[in-house]
Amino acid sequence: MTSPSRRALIAGNWKMHRTIAGSVELARAIADGARIGARTDVVVAPVATALAAVATALRGTAVQVAGQHCHWEDQGAFTGEISAEMLADAGCRWCLVGHSERRHLFAETDAMVHRKTVAVLRRGLVPIVCVGETLAEREGGVTFEVLRRQWQGAIGDLTGDDALRFAGGLVLAYEPVWAIGTGRTAKASDAQAAHAYLRDRIRHDFGDVADRVRILYGGSVKPDNAAELLAQPDVDGLLVGGASLDAAGFSRIIQAAG
Repeated sequence: MTSPSRRALIAGNWKMHRTIAGSVELARAIADGARIGARTDVVVAPVATALAAVATALRGTAVQVAGQHCHWEDQGAFTGEISAEMLADAGCRWCLVGHSERRHLFAETDAMVHRKTVAVLRRGLVPIVCVGETLAEREGGVTFEVLRRQWQGAIGDLTGDDALRFAGGLVLAYEPVWAIGTGRTAKASDAQAAHAYLRDRIRHDFGDVADRVRILYGGSVKPDNAAELLAQPDVDGLLVGGASLDAAGFSRIIQAAG
């Protein structure tokens, strides 16, 4: 189970789903229906057009709001982009960075992920930095090599003190690409092995800060596998995709965290 020194975190990534009205309805249903434990944080990441409305609807509740991605500059000639400053202005306290769909569909590089991570921290938001291997990389036996490269690419020259000073920490999310939206889920033991490796890498680079960094698992998380995943010692929470679009199912996942 999650270490007593780390709060559980359940994050719902709504991807490109729901209008403003639909997002507000879903957010309210989650806030009203989920029994959120005293040591559990809950975050939802709606589409950009709904961020401010959802943040307003959730004001005073235990559910917080995240952006799904951001640009590394505060402003400029970047048509279609949104900055960390704008996310904060809309009511966000978190931001996903380097999600596999951003990496593989929109060609985000490790260098871009680093610049976004720094921008998010600089604006006082908490980055949820996503890492994970493809099926070919897993079958090729290079999972840990990929995770090391993505972790080190994301942090660049940041130190543990940097991360803690800017925003009280950062979060990692291990999301094996082969398990996202496919119905395939890493075995709990496989998730634990990847999380333990990542915590060792954090300890190597950041020292004892590793005991405070939360590592989430993401990849076809559902109500019926949440508890088993959360029972692993280095799985501190879950990054939930499709299942977070169902208020009742997402509430069950939240309650599995205790």
